[in-house]
Parts: sequence; C-alpha cells; structure tokens
Amino acid sequence: MIEKTYRFQQASDKLMERLIDDENLAINHIVLAQGDYVPEHFSNSNVYLLIIRGTMTLQLQNQEKHYYQAGTIINQPYHIKMNISNEEEEPLEFFVVKAPNPRYFSSR
Repeated sequence: MIEKTYRFQQASDKLMERLIDDENLAINHIVLAQGDYVPEHFSNSNVYLLIIRGTMTLQLQNQEKHYYQAGTIINQPYHIKMNISNEEEEPLEFFVVKAPNPRYFSSR
C-alpha cells in the first residue's frame, strides 16, 4: 500500500488525541464538552483550526472572545497566546493542523 491511513475516535466527552506527528506536520483531534477548555498556551507553529462540530470560543492574545461555527477554518500564526473553550451545550469537535511540525521551530 502506498497510502497511510489514520483513524480518529468518535466522542462527545473531552478527548485530545495526537493523530499525526511526522516531519511535515502535526495533526491533533480535540473534542470538548460544555465548560471544557484547552489550557492557555502559545501556538508552537502555524496553526489551522478546523471546526467540524459545535461552536468554538477563541481568544487570541488580548483581543475579545470570538465565536466560530462548524465549517470554519481559522489560521493563526506562530507564537500567539491562545485560549480555546466550549461555552455551548453541543460538543465542540475540531482538528488542529500544525505546519510545519513544531519540531521545525525548536531546531532553529
């Protein structure tokens, strides 16, 4: 087989799983129930957030919170303070695509 395949879990409760971590990129899959959040941190690469279910509450740096619906892709640059949470009743499910892989920045 030439191709590789990857599977991600189906969940409605909090879930954080690393799907791909190779020399090109990193992809994580995250599900947050109402009130759950990703701990505040700085982006360690160029980040693309692909929302596939629910509504994401996102605060970058010191700006106001923004709300993004399923079907939205958000791009944020390297080294930006980020807060992601789910304030809604419906579970929030999204993928985090980091390109290049964060190892690129740590090797510079």
